Amino acid sequence: MDKNRIKGAAKQIKGSIKDTAGKITGSTQLRVEGKADKVAGKVQNAFGKLKDTLKGRSY
Repeated sequence: MDKNRIKGAAKQIKGSIKDTAGKITGSTQLRVEGKADKVAGKVQNAFGKLKDTLKGRSY
C-alpha cells in the first residue's frame, strides 16, 4: 500500500473531525477547513491508488 493512501485516509479523518467540531461549535471556518481536508485526503488517496495500480503492471 502506497504511503499516499495512508496519508490521504488520515487527512480525510482529520477533515471529518474538523467538520464535526465546526458543526458543534458553530464555526464556519472550521467546517470549511474540514471539508477542504476531506477533499485533499480523497485526492491524495486516489493518487496513491493510481501509483499502486501502476506498480502492479509490467511495461
